[in-house]
Amino acid sequence: MSEREELIAGFLAGTRWAKAQREPLAGDASSRRYERLNDPQTGATAVLMDAPPDQGEDVRPFVRIANHLRDLGLSAPEILAEDTENGFLLLEDLGDDLFARLLNTTPKQENDLYRAATDVLIALHNTDPPELKTYTPPIMAEMTDLAFTHYRAAIWGRSEPQLQERFQQRFTDILSQSVQSEPVLVLRDYHAENLLWLPKRDGIARVGLLDFQDAVLGHPAYDLVSLLQDVRRDVSVAVEQVMLTHYIKQTDADDHRFRRAYAVLGVQRNLRILGVFARLARERNKPYYLTLMPRVWEHLTRGLDHPALAPVAELLTRELPPPTPENLDRLKTA
Repeated sequence: MSEREELIAGFLAGTRWAKAQREPLAGDASSRRYERLNDPQTGATAVLMDAPPDQGEDVRPFVRIANHLRDLGLSAPEILAEDTENGFLLLEDLGDDLFARLLNTTPKQENDLYRAATDVLIALHNTDPPELKTYTPPIMAEMTDLAFTHYRAAIWGRSEPQLQERFQQRFTDILSQSVQSEPVLVLRDYHAENLLWLPKRDGIARVGLLDFQDAVLGHPAYDLVSLLQDVRRDVSVAVEQVMLTHYIKQTDADDHRFRRAYAVLGVQRNLRILGVFARLARERNKPYYLTLMPRVWEHLTRGLDHPALAPVAELLTRELPPPTPENLDRLKTA
């Protein structure tokens, strides 16, 4: 038994799940690992989160945000037990009905599921957020550097700091002009593979929430971009526009300003994702993320059509190589 397994056994020994059967669950892009625990006597289940601190993981933000969301009546998993020092959490099991999975089998549910997810954001943005780091325009502009340092540089074999600096200055100006608003809680990875359908619950509680430990304060359009410009599945343009309009009407947001912020944040997010996925493929040997890049590129290029992005559109079109099969081959493990 490894040292980590011994720590897990010790953690579970202090709970009712010491003798539970364990089976792995799908992980994510982080170093966190998940297992479903099954009590053979009662049939009850729970989820073990294994987040090794020596790999940069910290479960305390997850606990804090989960408790905040639950206090608001949202369906984040209940924390059943915790060992923050060693990086273990025992969580309520919200089941397997991920939006992405349901939509693969019953695509007719797309409108209903996305409206429910949008309604969660409407409710969340009508509450006072906790104290967290704020996504300011300079921070968001700097985060796009990954598109140049890990995506472009890996494909073309060279980095150009002056190009990055020129883009970052222009993009900071665009963000400063486009995304000023009262900050709300931004969950950051709000998409169909992190949302669970809980039809036995009522209202906004029907949407189970996962993977929110990196939450920040930011513009209310950010999570809507994550949801509707999903890099892991195609969301129909019709559904995207219906939900965008629904959000704007329900929150009395200024239509022009909100759509401009939505377009600018879409470009910011998709630039960053290009770099993140390139890094995951090259440095962590996760080539699956390369298969998602054409969709990321499609979102990016569509966003650049918005007039607010005109100061950077030509630069990005010229300087970022498209994710062709040949270019994606260059992003495989170095």
